[in-house]
Amino acid sequence: MAIFQLVGIAFVTAVAALILKGTKPELAFAVTIAGSIILLLFVFEAFRGSMSIFGEIASETGIDSALVKILLKMVGIGYLVEFSAGILNDFGQNSVADKLIFCGKIVILVLAIPILESVLQLIKQLLGYIS
Repeated sequence: MAIFQLVGIAFVTAVAALILKGTKPELAFAVTIAGSIILLLFVFEAFRGSMSIFGEIASETGIDSALVKILLKMVGIGYLVEFSAGILNDFGQNSVADKLIFCGKIVILVLAIPILESVLQLIKQLLGYIS
């Protein structure tokens, strides 16, 4: 199972970083970043295999596939920012992590504009039917 691989990579990365932290802190940081990238690559590969289901959902429900892509981007950005901020927090860079989270929220807000426009158009159409 993929989850066991992910857990194994995480533990190996953590142990290696702890061992190196006392003698070579710069290598501990590099090991942590490398392990994190490997974890992300594993997850992206697993997620890529299930991307077609979102296209099917969009076609079945009549939702514009561009909106589904935007939603997936928003979720992906949220997860990536949270993951990266966690790494920054681990290395005592709390201030940078906070700024990264703030920037991620702004990017998500900008991506949400087409969805907000679609919702407003839908409300306008519904109000037109009621009148």
